[in-house]
Amino acid sequence: MKLGIVGLPNVGKSTLFNSLTKAGAESANYPFCTIDPNIGIVPVPDQRLKVLGDLYNSEKIIPAAIEFVDIAGLVKGASKGEGLGNQFLSNIREVDAIVHVVRCFEDGNVIHVDGSVDPQRDIETINLELIFSDMDIIERRIARTSKGAKNDKALAKELELLERLKSFLEEGKLAIRFEADEEEMELINSYNLLTGKPVIYAANVKEEDLADDGQSNAYVKAVRAIAADEHSGVFVICAQIEQEIAELEEDEKKMFLEELGLQESGLEKLISASYRLLGLISYLTAGPKETRAWTIKIGTKAPQAAGKIHSDFERGFIRAEIVNYQNLVDCGSYNAAKEKGLVRSEGKEYVVQDGDVVLFRFNV
Repeated sequence: MKLGIVGLPNVGKSTLFNSLTKAGAESANYPFCTIDPNIGIVPVPDQRLKVLGDLYNSEKIIPAAIEFVDIAGLVKGASKGEGLGNQFLSNIREVDAIVHVVRCFEDGNVIHVDGSVDPQRDIETINLELIFSDMDIIERRIARTSKGAKNDKALAKELELLERLKSFLEEGKLAIRFEADEEEMELINSYNLLTGKPVIYAANVKEEDLADDGQSNAYVKAVRAIAADEHSGVFVICAQIEQEIAELEEDEKKMFLEELGLQESGLEKLISASYRLLGLISYLTAGPKETRAWTIKIGTKAPQAAGKIHSDFERGFIRAEIVNYQNLVDCGSYNAAKEKGLVRSEGKEYVVQDGDVVLFRFNV
């Protein structure tokens, strides 16, 4: 999974990126501090892997991973080259979803690029830049398609779709809200539009707003209202606290979170929100060599899930031997679970579930 982090300058974007990835991107109190896109790979925390690794005495434990791409703070006119311009927007065209960091705190020591804190205005500023950038893509596509549309029915159909989509974007609407049939959606997805991607809002608050999850923060309420209207994800975070958490050892982290009255870190909140928004789950494989988590879409059938490991597994799929993670742990071993009839043999139509521990049988 690949997530792009966007936001205005000085909203806590790079501080958040640093704490999530420990990648050390420069963050300072002035716009355009981040000049190149910073990329960090982060393991997905999953307690089940450690338990299974101990059970199988695995040599290696390999969690699922998320790639974060942090780009320079966007300003009005970024799509037309203002600030550091459109070059940065191209860096997030390949992501699965966008994490939009929104400032929800007052601090006279941290400059706001527009002079005041206003989440609705800030979100609109970023969304407009993404829309303008998408319109640029659409206009270029229209120019290319119109050349052959007179003599080609498929191109003529695409041109009509492009014109409709352009009008929709011109109204200030995001491509993800555009209504189209399956065939049209396939074409739209091929354009890789920024406003066609799901969004998760990260409401960045001060430490005191964390305990009640920003319920008493008017700025967070505004972000939640926008997210609800857009069917977007939202979570509350304190980038400054996340930076402190990032410096701690695992057992210290737990104590620190408890002291703050928190159940999970910002990274865990973000991963949960991302998985929910993108409809993802993890299945597990375990053995003496390695225990590993594999990320798949909800509704993935066994052969396609096997294909995540290797295309040969999908091509030569025979069956999948499945045991539920909790049942396996409760029994204490795979053989004990098998004796109790808890290991099932499933065929090509089986839909893999979150927490399934799977052994694929295949023949190529």
